[in-house]
Amino acid sequence: MVLLNLGVPGAREFYPLNEPAIGTRVGGELPELFKPIEIKGVTFKNRIFLSPMGQFSSSDGHATDWHLVHIGGYATRGVGALCMEATAVVPEGRCSPEDSGLWTDSQIAPLKRVVDFCHSHGTKIGIQLYHTGRKASMYARWVKEKDSSFVAQENERGWPNNVFAPSAIPMSDRHAMPKAMTEQDMQHVEDAFAAATVRCRKAGFDFIEIHAAHGYLLHQFVSPLSNLRTDQYGGSLENRLRYPLRVLQRIRQEWQDKPLFIRISATDWAEGPEKSDDGTWLQWGLEQSNIWVTKMIELGVVDLLDCSSGGLWAKQLIPTFPATHGYQVHLAEAIKKAHPSLIVAAVGTITDPVLAESYLKNGKADVVFLARGLMRDPYWVMNAAKALGVEVKQANQYGDA
Repeated sequence: MVLLNLGVPGAREFYPLNEPAIGTRVGGELPELFKPIEIKGVTFKNRIFLSPMGQFSSSDGHATDWHLVHIGGYATRGVGALCMEATAVVPEGRCSPEDSGLWTDSQIAPLKRVVDFCHSHGTKIGIQLYHTGRKASMYARWVKEKDSSFVAQENERGWPNNVFAPSAIPMSDRHAMPKAMTEQDMQHVEDAFAAATVRCRKAGFDFIEIHAAHGYLLHQFVSPLSNLRTDQYGGSLENRLRYPLRVLQRIRQEWQDKPLFIRISATDWAEGPEKSDDGTWLQWGLEQSNIWVTKMIELGVVDLLDCSSGGLWAKQLIPTFPATHGYQVHLAEAIKKAHPSLIVAAVGTITDPVLAESYLKNGKADVVFLARGLMRDPYWVMNAAKALGVEVKQANQYGDA
């Protein structure tokens, strides 16, 4: 008898074959967190998804070995889906000079290296595409001095005079003053989203998430706090939704057969109500979010709705600050209740597996996205399995841990 340590077929180098995939239930009662879920023909082995986290570690938009190690580590520890960080579709659409990009073909290969590694370990991987709008040309978070300007100047690799937004309204007096986008500017960004989507396919990603939350460009268009345009892209809710929906439709044209996730902020958390007594919209909130989601569903441009909040208003008032466990889950629950057939994800300070399980079991969401919880505890998946009394496949290489 010949005994071999079999490798993953087709991998670019030798990796021991793990069957079933790492993070798959192999014994015990099957909790909701570990139930596979199929989204537009793609099967995810469990419902624990890695939320995109900016690393400020790219070289002119190109992924580096940091990204391979950062993302690859989660692939070896059983996370159901990995979403790479917010990746700009144009250079001026980055938050910082070190942000990830996908505006040129040379950026495909470094990403494909990460994708191939994750696939070799049985994990689905996607990427979050975005344009930061008025929050562009900022320092990496650890570079800025306390209470100083956020703006990276030209001698600091920034582009403070090339920042764009729906309206010429800065995020705060510590951010760059944006230029109001012309129709030509908007077409340029739309074309860039489409081109980046094509590059995502070439890199081999399983899904794309569009970042329309946290005060970035598409969120800036939908919110009446940041969009004061007087043309067909501003004013009424229908007009404010027009450009984001146009961009999503263009992306779908290039991504018809794979899952398209959309991350939204369901509320701006600004002071006061979502609308006045006379029906005037004052800030972005759940009522408008549900209308937007309805439009997305009608147009077929969303397969999963990732429900976050805030990030647009500098003086936002989050009721549970500092954030408590699952502080945004009620927003996901409201979206899910209004759209029961839509796959909805909850995100935001989700760290306790028992509570995470309850969100899914009680129908508040279909999957959970974790960021810092997984970063602080790389073995969160295995620890969650233990807490829920289920046995899951561990990597062969870590079997004696």
